[in-house]
Amino acid sequence: MIINNFSLSKPSIYWVFYNSKEKVKIYKPLNINIVYFMNKSTYHVPAMDCPSEEQMIRMKLADMPNIKELRFDIPGRKLEVVHDSQPEPISEALASLNLGAQLVDSEAIEWQASDSTQMQHKALWIILLINFALFVVEFTTGWLSSSMGLVADSLDMLADAMVYGLSLYAVGSHLVRKKKIAKISGYFQFTLAIMGFAEVLRRFLGAGDLPEFQTMIYISLLALAGNVASLLILQKAKSDEVHIQASMIFTSNDIIANLGVIAAAGLVYWSGSKLPDLVIGALVFALVARGAFRILRLAK
Repeated sequence: MIINNFSLSKPSIYWVFYNSKEKVKIYKPLNINIVYFMNKSTYHVPAMDCPSEEQMIRMKLADMPNIKELRFDIPGRKLEVVHDSQPEPISEALASLNLGAQLVDSEAIEWQASDSTQMQHKALWIILLINFALFVVEFTTGWLSSSMGLVADSLDMLADAMVYGLSLYAVGSHLVRKKKIAKISGYFQFTLAIMGFAEVLRRFLGAGDLPEFQTMIYISLLALAGNVASLLILQKAKSDEVHIQASMIFTSNDIIANLGVIAAAGLVYWSGSKLPDLVIGALVFALVARGAFRILRLAK
């Protein structure tokens, strides 16, 4: 006897054995994949160049029950939508985001529900904790050593941690809650960026001491080691899912920022001036502000 459970979330098939002595039924799962016939619509999204746009799209399409899966290719500016309806409502929703989304193709496919991504979520949680820990260390030492480069890099770490946290916390949440979280995170991050720019300007006009280049190098090397470890964790996940790929992009950018702070420390030592530290600090603060604007777009 076979019982078939056609649940889209967790499809499963069981053999049912009847034990006459104990008068019980024993259910044993069969490893059979259930295939569903769906439509796959492919979109070219020119303005989708980072995970912020991916979150915008996810939030916009969250209330469409006919959508079964979203597949993002950020480097290729491509979005694939698996659904059981016509593509017109999806196209209209994407057009309202002003990302230049264009329907490239729509075809019938065979699709099966994906398994749990528990391993990927675990990797993201580990990286979130690494980013937050590095934020605390870099911000504290950066402020004590008068290095705006370290302070700015710490806020970049915090911004990444907030994006990871937003993505993980918002899973399964109502759309209104997602937008509220995005708005709070965006304004908080933008406020930090403005405060950072103000401090850079204050120090440029003469305030503040010469940064301790040794501290800049030591702490940046620690942050670099943390980011390299994060990148190895992501590579170990071996996933093509967007949140893993996006995290790899984030982490790679963080490594570049760490190297920039190390280079600025060397220039501070060579020139005896705090200007290199202020320049790298301003550049990283600009990245933080750019990320804040993109997060705020999620809340619209």
